[in-house]
Amino acid sequence: MTHAAPGSRAPDADWVQRPERSNMAMLGIMSWISLRLGRPAGRLVLCLISAYFLCFAPAARRAARAYLQRALGRPAGWRDLARHFFSFSATIHDRVYLLNDRFDLFDIEIEGAALIEELIASGRGGFLFGGHLGSFEVTRAIGRKHPALRVVLTMYEDNARKISAALDAINPAARPEIIALGHLDAMLKVQDALANGALVGVLADRTLGREATLPVPLLGTEASFPTGPFRMAAMLRRPVLFMAGLYLGGNRYRIRFERIADFSTVERDQRGSAIDAAVRTYASCLEGCCREAPFNWFNFFDFWQQRGDPR
Repeated sequence: MTHAAPGSRAPDADWVQRPERSNMAMLGIMSWISLRLGRPAGRLVLCLISAYFLCFAPAARRAARAYLQRALGRPAGWRDLARHFFSFSATIHDRVYLLNDRFDLFDIEIEGAALIEELIASGRGGFLFGGHLGSFEVTRAIGRKHPALRVVLTMYEDNARKISAALDAINPAARPEIIALGHLDAMLKVQDALANGALVGVLADRTLGREATLPVPLLGTEASFPTGPFRMAAMLRRPVLFMAGLYLGGNRYRIRFERIADFSTVERDQRGSAIDAAVRTYASCLEGCCREAPFNWFNFFDFWQQRGDPR
């Protein structure tokens, strides 16, 4: 496990230093198209949008090629890259409809439904650990069966501000409850949400570059994952489920839930090993999704070079 040295600040991770212009710019373009032209017409434009970013985002293109080679087990060609960017733009396009509860436009299947039903029924709250993989918005479909379900998202403050602004432009009523990380009271807010039976969503695949990480195998190469989200779940003694909304092409999505860990029964002296095991299980869940639906990985930077300060 790597840690930042006391009194020093490790360099920010690559994704923090490089603004995600592709995500925000594409969201703005696709929102305008979707609201005015409808989904079929909007999807005709996706090829042009994808081609633009394929040609004019060289850093993202290199990262996508490196990732696809790992996920596909072969060199990635231009057709693979185009499909990768198209999948990304398609999920952003569909976000407009999902945030407006137009689930009737989509064919959505759910794997592991019993796990999420059990977590909701417990009334104690719990964690949903996702990643920059597929569509988070499609998981809102769970709310159709549980209208009183409260989902709270945690994210870094800058991302929280951008997401809130973007969602306000699409549908202010769909704006999720967000707890911004990095504040002293963030843990207290998470604890309060859990105490009221909420499910707390965390994107657990990225590190700011100045926090504790654990290197674990991912697609045949070691990658560093932040341990902070897992330590938070362990301290608050709650169960953790893996969550992903995989885009399968056309109007098809698959929501997947898998069990990562249940820290409610873990004693303090066992917490360290339980956290390490949970990080490995999480990475294994991510890898399974990448093998099954490889074009759903939306970390368009050199993910495998993420490291905390080696000091």
